Amino acid sequence: MGKVQLIIQETDGSGKFEAMLNPGSLSHGHSISYSDKGCKKDSAQGSTSPKNKFEAYGSETLDFELMLDGTGAVPTPSGGTVSAQIISLKSLVYDYSGTIHEPKIVDIIWGTLDFQGRLSTLKLDYSLFKPDGEPLRAKITLGFSGFMTIAEQAAEAKNSSPDLTHIIEFKAGDTLPLLCHKIYKDSSYHVEVAEHNQLDNFRHITPGTRLYFPPLV
Repeated sequence: MGKVQLIIQETDGSGKFEAMLNPGSLSHGHSISYSDKGCKKDSAQGSTSPKNKFEAYGSETLDFELMLDGTGAVPTPSGGTVSAQIISLKSLVYDYSGTIHEPKIVDIIWGTLDFQGRLSTLKLDYSLFKPDGEPLRAKITLGFSGFMTIAEQAAEAKNSSPDLTHIIEFKAGDTLPLLCHKIYKDSSYHVEVAEHNQLDNFRHITPGTRLYFPPLV
């Protein structure tokens, strides 16, 4: 199997930039944001303790460096001088697109990696020049922020968030603390849920009873 080069291309496959040299390393970041909203007072201690509550997944990030060489020592898949290659890359990831009124969304493909996102940072470091100042070697540091459509974001979040209202039919074997733990990740919310549902005794709930689990605030 031949060597696979890293490719940056438009999502429709039209514009494409092929790396001369593959990155020596690549950083793929993930993040999750939480909120301290809905702190509950600890009556035993007389203080509040934050309940770190899931809010959303952050955008994935991708960071790597590419080397461009115009000395002839390395074939240039994208063709042209170092300056021409930089112009080609910038037109793909950096330049403003009048069609979508923002920089383009691109796919970054290399081996098992298939990352879709937009450029967030670009830095150029030149290290070798011709006598007339024409660059012969450059290092490009690139950072991308992942892109998801609204439909993909909804699928990612699903509908299991504690910020959403849940109506669940109580089944044999269920307990209110167990259901609260499943929805809120905290069984201690069973007291509040019992009050919302006007339950006289949360330990004796008839199977088939529909229970309302309010969103956390």
